[in-house]
Amino acid sequence: MAFRRRAKSHPLFSQEFLIHNHADIGFCLVLSVLIALMFEVTAKTAFLFILPQYNVSVPTADGELVQYHYGLKDLVTILFYIFIAIILHAVVQEYALDKINRRLHLSKVKHSKFNESGQLVAFHLTSMIWCLYVVVTEGYIANPRSLWENYPHVYLPFQVKFFYLCQLAYWLHALPELYFQKVRKEEIPRQLRCIALYLAHIAGAYLLNLTRLGLILLLLQYLAEFFFHMARLVCFTDENNEKLFNVWAVVFVVTRLFTLTLYILVIGFGLPRVENQALDPERGNFFSFLFNNILFRMSVLLLVCLFQASVMWRFIHFQLRRWREYWNEQSSRKRAAAGPRQQAKPLKRDSGYHENGVVKAENGTSPRTKKLKSP
Repeated sequence: MAFRRRAKSHPLFSQEFLIHNHADIGFCLVLSVLIALMFEVTAKTAFLFILPQYNVSVPTADGELVQYHYGLKDLVTILFYIFIAIILHAVVQEYALDKINRRLHLSKVKHSKFNESGQLVAFHLTSMIWCLYVVVTEGYIANPRSLWENYPHVYLPFQVKFFYLCQLAYWLHALPELYFQKVRKEEIPRQLRCIALYLAHIAGAYLLNLTRLGLILLLLQYLAEFFFHMARLVCFTDENNEKLFNVWAVVFVVTRLFTLTLYILVIGFGLPRVENQALDPERGNFFSFLFNNILFRMSVLLLVCLFQASVMWRFIHFQLRRWREYWNEQSSRKRAAAGPRQQAKPLKRDSGYHENGVVKAENGTSPRTKKLKSP
C-alpha cells in the first residue's frame, strides 16, 4: 500500500528511505499482526496487540459485567495503536492536507503550521465526538456525583479503557512524527512541551483511577483546541478573517472556568468524602491510595490551580497583544487613507478675474505689483 508517489528511490534503510516510507512500514507491521489472527498458534499473541487486556467479571444485579483494569500488557496494545496512528497520520497528510497546500502556495513556516493544525483538527474533532459518546452513554454528565462516588474506579468499561489506550497511543506517536515530518528545530521544544503535558494528564488520570474526571476534562480541552486550530486554518486561507479567533477566545475562557471548577469540586470536596480509602493490592489501587491522602491531594490541587492561572495569564497577554496590533493596524490605515485627501485640496486662486492675461481686481483696477528689492 503506497501512500506517496516517489519520483526517485532512496537507498534501502537510509534516513530518507525511512522518512518517506514510514507509513508503509507501519502498515506492513499492522498487517502482519492481523494475519497472525488467522492461525491458531499465533492468534493468542495477536490478541495481546489488538484487544485491551486484564478483563474481570464483576457481579451486578443484572448478572455479570465484564470490565477491565490496567497492567503492563497495556504497553503492547499501545504499541500496536501507535502504528495505527502513524498510518492515519499519513493518510490525512497526503489525501487532505497536501492537496490543500498545493492550492494555497504557503511559505515554509506557514506550511508547517498548517500541517500541524490540520492534523490536530482531525484528531480533536474525532476525540470530541468519541469522548462525548462515552461520557453520555456511561452517565457521567447526568450524574456528576459519579465522578467521585465509589472511588477508586479500578474497573473500567471496555470503551473507557480503549479510549485511554488510543489517546496514549496518539500522543506517543507524535514523538516520532517530529522526525518523520522534519519539524523545524525552533518548533520542537514547544511541541515537546505540549506532548508531555497531554501524556502526563492522560496517564495520570489512567493510573490514579480518575478516568471519569479525565474524560470530562479532555472533552473541555479538545473543544477549546479544536476552535483554536480551526481558526488558524481559516486564517491561513483568509488573513483578514479572524471571527473564529473571537469564538475561540470565548470558548477558551469558559472551558478554563469549568476545568478549574471540576478540579476543586472533585479533588477538593468529593474525594475527601470517600469512605473506602484502604490499600487493597488485589484490586490494584496502590496509586489511588497514595493520591487520596490530604497532603498529596492538596498538592496536586495547588499545582493544577497554578497551571491554570499561568495558562490564563498567557491567554490574556496574547489577547492584549493581538488587540494592540489590531488597533495599530486600523490607525495606520486611517492615516494612509487621510493622506491623499489632504494632497487633493484645491489651490487658492487670486481674487478677481483675468483680462488679456492680466489679473484684474473686482473694481476693475489691476492689482499693485510687488516691488522687488535690489540686492
